[in-house]
Amino acid sequence: MARTYFPKPRMLGIGVFVFSLAAVTATAQVLDRTIDTENRIHRDAAQTQEQIDQVANETENIVTQYRRVVSETESLRIYNEQMQRIVNEQESEIASIHEQLERLEDTNRDVVPLMIEMVDMLRRLIEADIPFRRDERLARADRLATMLDASDVTASEKYRRILDAYSDELEMGRTTEGYRGELPNGQSVDFLRVGRTLLYYQSLDGRTVGWFNRDSREFETLPDRHRLAISDGLAIARNQVAPDLVRLPVPAPKSDQ
Repeated sequence: MARTYFPKPRMLGIGVFVFSLAAVTATAQVLDRTIDTENRIHRDAAQTQEQIDQVANETENIVTQYRRVVSETESLRIYNEQMQRIVNEQESEIASIHEQLERLEDTNRDVVPLMIEMVDMLRRLIEADIPFRRDERLARADRLATMLDASDVTASEKYRRILDAYSDELEMGRTTEGYRGELPNGQSVDFLRVGRTLLYYQSLDGRTVGWFNRDSREFETLPDRHRLAISDGLAIARNQVAPDLVRLPVPAPKSDQ
């Protein structure tokens, strides 16, 4: 009769338990490795994202700097173009000034002889004129003659002063003046100038009157009947009385013979 053997239950339970424990251990190890791997992946991903963010920030900074450089470059280009136009304009102006200076030099060569002649003519006109304020006017002509040799006075300024002198002389032909001066003999008198035509005088005590005779080029005494007229003329010229009609003596017209 055959015998049947059955394993002992206690021994089977132990083997199964040992097998299950080993499986659990292996699974735990796999799980741990999986978790480690996942954690490492997360860490790597975080590092990678951090690097990406850093690169993105750097890229954004570079783009911002680039845009700023492009903007500054455009501004500089516009500025340089404007400066170039200004420089071109200044160069044209400098060239024009040089051309004007060359023409001015030519003009000066023509104006200088003219100014010398004008000053000489002014002196001759004063000497030929009635002798009112003679010393003052001749002194002015002498100053103008001295000025012509001055190196610190421009030609335009010299010309202006000469024209001013002529203008003043012309103005005297349209005005009346009363002033105090001296006769050639040194006597102090009050002069009455009527334009550039007539020059009368009255002694300071009012007793003697006279005039400058253009024909004889001498001062001559006038009759006493003219004292009032000359006195009134002096008062009017000095604005001491209102303007009025005054009958002053005048030279008789010359005969054609």
